[in-house]
Amino acid sequence: MSNLQWRDYKGRIKVANLPAEVNFDQSSDKPKKNTLARPWLSIRSMATRKIHSKLNYPDSMFRNLSTIPACLCLMAVLVFVSTSYAQQKRPNVLFILADDQSPFDLNMYDPASRLSTPNLSRLAAEGMVFDGAYHMGAWTGAVCTASRTMLMTGRSLWKLPHQTNPNNGNRALVPENLEDNSMAAIFNRAGYATMRTCKSGNSYAPANQKFTVNKEAVSRAGNDENGNAWHARQVLDYLKGREESKDAAPFLIYFGFSHPHDPRNGKEGLLKKYGAVNHTDPQKVPFVNAKQTALPFNYLPAHPFFHGHPQLRDEEQVSGVWKNRDEGSIRNEIGREYACSEDIDDQIGKVLKRLEEMGELENTYIVYTADHGIAVGRHGLMGKQNLYEHSWRVPFLVKGPGIKPGKRVTGNIYLMDVLPTLCDVAGIEQPGTIDALSFKPVLFGQKQQIRDVMYGVYSGGTKPGIRTVRKGDWKLIKYDAMDGTVRETQLFNLKANPHEFLAEHQKQGKMETNLAGQSPYSAKLKEMEALLQAQMQKYHDPYTLWNQKN
Repeated sequence: MSNLQWRDYKGRIKVANLPAEVNFDQSSDKPKKNTLARPWLSIRSMATRKIHSKLNYPDSMFRNLSTIPACLCLMAVLVFVSTSYAQQKRPNVLFILADDQSPFDLNMYDPASRLSTPNLSRLAAEGMVFDGAYHMGAWTGAVCTASRTMLMTGRSLWKLPHQTNPNNGNRALVPENLEDNSMAAIFNRAGYATMRTCKSGNSYAPANQKFTVNKEAVSRAGNDENGNAWHARQVLDYLKGREESKDAAPFLIYFGFSHPHDPRNGKEGLLKKYGAVNHTDPQKVPFVNAKQTALPFNYLPAHPFFHGHPQLRDEEQVSGVWKNRDEGSIRNEIGREYACSEDIDDQIGKVLKRLEEMGELENTYIVYTADHGIAVGRHGLMGKQNLYEHSWRVPFLVKGPGIKPGKRVTGNIYLMDVLPTLCDVAGIEQPGTIDALSFKPVLFGQKQQIRDVMYGVYSGGTKPGIRTVRKGDWKLIKYDAMDGTVRETQLFNLKANPHEFLAEHQKQGKMETNLAGQSPYSAKLKEMEALLQAQMQKYHDPYTLWNQKN
């Protein structure tokens, strides 16, 4: 036996015993005895030079490798380098989720918005803004349950494990134990440290429990103790713990908020800024004042027809509004919503600052989105149980290594696409249970969008409910509810009518209305009807609408 000595990357002397027959001359690549290792000599030399040149580790790490047999040399170097390099260079993930937020609340989607979100605005400027990000829909009034399960599993709506899904008993569509291939489970297996904070309930509980650290609470108070700051505090405490324990593993942090979902109890100073109060008297309506934000462009005092979900909580029981749709109630509620959203932005800023102080920010992919949109007065509605753009779409911002700043894309992504994309950017193999698409090619400028057609569902009330399909500038919405007593069709050109104005809005533009009943658009209507049915079949929608062939 002979001793092999070398120095590691910190200069420490390492010693190993080698058989004499594979001992090497310290000054050359020639073996002293036996030529067993000779075929590996050039491989060893090339490998060490290649690794050295690529990684720029100190010369001392490679200086005395000439005494090691090629195969052992290559194995030792590759194991050491791949382990330490991966720990240093694998990207972190910070996934931020708001609860009930329309993209049009934010000024990167509506420049006229008064909502102040400097941290999100910076994120948009330094990253990428998606104009076509959607949640696919829901089979329950708790739309967040479906959207968050899609986020966790990377699966489409009708393939999710939930008793409300009519396909739930079909094991070909909904396999058992999907939580074992959910977000945290996948990242845990890949060596990531996983942490989650979010509201409790209305999600996929078995998947939530896979996070190594999981801090849940419904925190909607207008203070730092039990409001948005509670969620931020969980993340900051987690980061502090990582720093103290010198945890070098890459992290996946799921940073969810309980706001701006109602009750929208804002902080006093922020409420004052937006002219709002935490209104609690259902017998009175709030006064209109000059500080309040204006009504939405597509506000209506009532929706033109019934939405199809009797006694829907979001349309009848939201504290501060209830069934009221008057100007004072809506403007006050928007002010409350803005107060909650600005507070969320403040909390995000604290976490981003901490990551920057830790030197982790530039190696972190940051995603900001919401579980779905929300109406708050638009089209005479309050909730998210509809398929207008303000409620079907979600805000979506991404910043991270390799993403060019200041970019804007269509994307045409669903929330379910988040999981395969995070796997892709982290270099993690996707499990076969994922049926969503990665939008990594969009993030790195190879594509503008990953699909041409978008499909949406609301089936949480009477069945079949509401369906929508969008392709390019054209969008169709169908209502089939209340045992056939509500059957409505809407056709919009979103380029000419981005706010989906209806006849009740009394706009002057010829296309600023529902075009479904107009003969010049009958061919387009037929095309969109066929496209909707094709999407329903593609995604295993168990229902058919009144005018569709079974």
